[in-house]
Amino acid sequence: MTTETAHRAGAAGNADGAGTWAVLLPAERYEAERLVHHDTLELTALTDVARPGPGDQVAVLVDGPPRLVALGRVTAPGRRHREDPDDPQSPVEPGTLVVAYTRRAFDEPVPADLLTLDGPVTALEPAAFRALADRLGPPPARRTWLVSLDLPIEAGTPAEAVRLFWSYVQELGPRELPAFVSPAGDELAMQAFVLGEQANQDPEEDD
Repeated sequence: MTTETAHRAGAAGNADGAGTWAVLLPAERYEAERLVHHDTLELTALTDVARPGPGDQVAVLVDGPPRLVALGRVTAPGRRHREDPDDPQSPVEPGTLVVAYTRRAFDEPVPADLLTLDGPVTALEPAAFRALADRLGPPPARRTWLVSLDLPIEAGTPAEAVRLFWSYVQELGPRELPAFVSPAGDELAMQAFVLGEQANQDPEEDD
């Protein structure tokens, strides 16, 4: 679906002036994007390749097989975090490709097996981009969820217990700590999530 013509069409842009591109996420970065909410996707090491410009539309994909996990639009390069995507307070350095998310599908990726990717960045025909984006369908309705994290902590005072709580949260994070989530008003429907996926926390059910 991506040909020399597609590359020219993607780089030149649509009628509204925005080009259309596919960006491939490394597996470890995909996991990080699933675990912690980010407003933007910041990518580096894209030297010696054609890259989207500000305003261009981007389909964010993962490989093996190709799946669409998000849509976004390129923003003007600014400053980026020296890459620990789990730590938004990490040091920053000069800018690179920055994509502001407009739609996420990290939990339910959409097959994109008809695309042929030429590397970390591939220009797409506008029609190919629209067809891929249409596969997402309408966004799910937003609702209120109650999310909690319960840790038994031994401490001499309540304040010390709170300090230890935040230390454990920062040290272990979503890769090790189970978070409990339920729809507001329906606590009996609570589920535990670890590594961004539902996890059974009842050892008796594992036996």
